[in-house]
Amino acid sequence: MTTLSKPILTLQDAQRVAAAAQAEALRNEWRVVIAVVDDGGHLLYFQRSHDTQFGSVEIALQKARAAVAFKRPTKATEEAVAGGRLNHLVLPGVLPAEGGVPLIRDNQIIGGLGISGVRSAQDGQIAAAGSTVLG
Repeated sequence: MTTLSKPILTLQDAQRVAAAAQAEALRNEWRVVIAVVDDGGHLLYFQRSHDTQFGSVEIALQKARAAVAFKRPTKATEEAVAGGRLNHLVLPGVLPAEGGVPLIRDNQIIGGLGISGVRSAQDGQIAAAGSTVLG
């Protein structure tokens, strides 16, 4: 019998990712929502700056889930839609706004990070900072 194994995203990993994202947000004085999901799109870690609009809660979660579901940053979908590929708008679970990135370990997607609260490119900048800690 063969035992299969795969890398996973632990709660400690999720907290490290969120801390790195939060550090980037604070460095720029941006108030955001940070959502980290596992490879099934289930919420593992969440935080919201006290004065961030509550509309960003679902957006951050959906960005994280979309990054896992489609195995690419949400920026790719935003660019596809901006380039005229409007069929992306009807795909289930798609959110064409930068700020969601897959989290990768050993060349496998182990989760997703979603950021919302500032402009799309700024959300993406924060997400990129958070995703670097897993190496």
